[in-house]
Amino acid sequence: MSISAAGGVYRVDKRLAMSRAFGDYTIKEHLSVKPDIWDSSLTKEDDFFIVASDGLWKVMDNQEAVDHVRAQNSAEAAAKGLAATALKRGSRDDISCLVICFAHQDWTPVVSQN
Repeated sequence: MSISAAGGVYRVDKRLAMSRAFGDYTIKEHLSVKPDIWDSSLTKEDDFFIVASDGLWKVMDNQEAVDHVRAQNSAEAAAKGLAATALKRGSRDDISCLVICFAHQDWTPVVSQN
């Protein structure tokens, strides 16, 4: 069994993406289901947060996503635009996008999902 990064996506035995491999019984003994958790404090410098599935990240890097969101006028437009761009670029995986924009006046988050 091997775990390698092909095209920026870690795969098990060069066939299953890591997230899908967790459910494959034949290779379960080689994988851990312990989540990778991180903690970070938001500051007034943080404008938004993007959560997306690998269908987006396979065809767009972090900076492209940030630039796209900054060019939009709402979280909803940003999420829809990210998903549409992934489709246009030929993503064949599931595409889910969530953009959370922070309103700095009172720090009330505005959330939209596509």
